Amino acid sequence: MPTFEEITTFITEKPLATAVIALLSLAGLILAFLVLRVAWRVTAWLFARYVANRPIEDVLTIVAASIATGVSAQGMWRFSGDVLGLDGPLRLLLFAFIEVAIITSAVRARRNMRENFSAGIDGIAVWALTCLTAVLSSMDASSFPEAVFRLAAPLVAAWLWERGMAIERHRIRGTGRINWRLTPERLLVRLGLAEVSDRTASEVDAHRRLTRVALAAKRAKALREAGAPDRKMRAALAKLDKAMDQAVEHTGLAVDQGRQEALLAQIAALYNTTALIDADPRVPWEPERDHRPVPARPELPPALAELVREEDDEEIAVIDAAPQIVDTAQRAVLMRQARAYWNRQIAKGIVPRTVDIAQEIGIPVPVAREWRALWKLEPAAHALIEQLYHQHGIVDTGAFPAIDDDGRVLAKS
Repeated sequence: MPTFEEITTFITEKPLATAVIALLSLAGLILAFLVLRVAWRVTAWLFARYVANRPIEDVLTIVAASIATGVSAQGMWRFSGDVLGLDGPLRLLLFAFIEVAIITSAVRARRNMRENFSAGIDGIAVWALTCLTAVLSSMDASSFPEAVFRLAAPLVAAWLWERGMAIERHRIRGTGRINWRLTPERLLVRLGLAEVSDRTASEVDAHRRLTRVALAAKRAKALREAGAPDRKMRAALAKLDKAMDQAVEHTGLAVDQGRQEALLAQIAALYNTTALIDADPRVPWEPERDHRPVPARPELPPALAELVREEDDEEIAVIDAAPQIVDTAQRAVLMRQARAYWNRQIAKGIVPRTVDIAQEIGIPVPVAREWRALWKLEPAAHALIEQLYHQHGIVDTGAFPAIDDDGRVLAKS
């Protein structure tokens, strides 16, 4: 690089040449400024036209796929020179013909997706040509790591293109992704390591402990009804006692009314599983051969109407006489007694009334009505209620008398 003194001497000795060089430099700067300005405007236009309207994941996909395609093209450049012996302009024109074919097939596949909602044969061609260029590039590698790298680069580009096509396919068709049957979440649930619902750990533990109590109670009852030996009964009762102790200790069963009712509900459901045999679930789209429209509810005979009025008067008296239940333990005891009375009556073919439950157990009528509303939905009670309605037109209000087939009133002495 010339020194400052040499530059000064050149300007002094050759002023004309210095002026020409200064003009040419100024013109070059102006031209460079104009070229940069045009390039900036073109870049901004291309960005606004093709990039700004696209999601960021699509832009990154295009960039990554372009880099992977460049790596593949570099491998084909070496392959065309080392294996095919191409050199000079011919090598420059022919080395990337497979990459050009891949890009052409990808563009055609995208157009087919927009017009025919399917990539078609062009989508298959993209993967076939990608595998071809990957194999050819890796065959000219000088080491195993280089071969793996050149084999993976085209496949990465094809995978990114496939993911972009999948997003566009879902957007055009409006369809969701495939719901796989084998997922990590389902495996963890199957192994018991995860929960399907969003229950907390304490709720799950409490539910399992209450279920152990209910199952132990059912087991002990089954052994007692079957006349099992004393050894088995002692083992079953010991297991029940242990499960109950753990439930009281860890779930607050003694003071939590909701869990007390949940436990009683589980026990009630387990004790009445045999009632499911008598259930008659009817197929809604298959009419019965002797199907007849349900008749309108007829008026009750005078004797039955008077009986219902008397029961209503008795219900008012029970409401005033029965004490309110305050203690949770007392409520649980009364609920077990009421449930036992309900099971005995249902076994006899009688649907107890609300007032019957209240008088038998000594509880307020609103409490008896609440419990009865839950129990009457069970299969055995529901079948009796349906029988009363279809045969006698009596709607369940909680106060009607149960009537047998011969017309005898069963719930009223």
